[in-house]
Amino acid sequence: MLKPPIDFYFDFSSPYAYIASEWIGAVAARHGRTVNWRAILLGATFQVTGLKPPVEFPLKRDYLLRDVARSAAYAGVPLRMPEVFPIPTQNAARVFWWLHAQDTQRAVAWARTGLRAYFARGINLSDPAALKALCEESGLDAEAAEAAWNAPEWKAKLKSVNEAAIATGVFGAPFFVIDGEPFWGNDRQAQIEAWLASGPPRGIA
Repeated sequence: MLKPPIDFYFDFSSPYAYIASEWIGAVAARHGRTVNWRAILLGATFQVTGLKPPVEFPLKRDYLLRDVARSAAYAGVPLRMPEVFPIPTQNAARVFWWLHAQDTQRAVAWARTGLRAYFARGINLSDPAALKALCEESGLDAEAAEAAWNAPEWKAKLKSVNEAAIATGVFGAPFFVIDGEPFWGNDRQAQIEAWLASGPPRGIA
């Protein structure tokens, strides 16, 4: 019997989602699972929770930058923090959902490309010209991709995905839902591995 997939919520501007994107596929495969990649906007969740990005607070920003570098090093993931951080990522996310409607694997490939481009190469995904060039470099029809991120259809799709994610309880990224159980953060990898291997720990229904 096929095991339910892992829902993986990410924002193209989240460094922790970038790190998690590099390990979630292998973890899922080890336990006979697949991954449903779901591009969201953290800004939408901040509006609901009343939170602000940590980088808006100098004390938190300094820690976050150190922790991201340390976390990437421990995970063996290349990292070059972008000069402009964070950035709005709605256009990259709309391209994801545009591709997802055609071929989920192409959408996942785009997600990996976009995350790596921003966090390992410093490509500003919020710059339309840079995003369009990345689409072309990735083998996409850049003109069609640009039309998609400007189209009402894909704007509405991303809005509905954000609303559905929030209704599910998603309030950050990376966020994972496994067998109905929520896990928030790149630092939940060990708990995710244990859950996939043995199910809920004793005392957890």
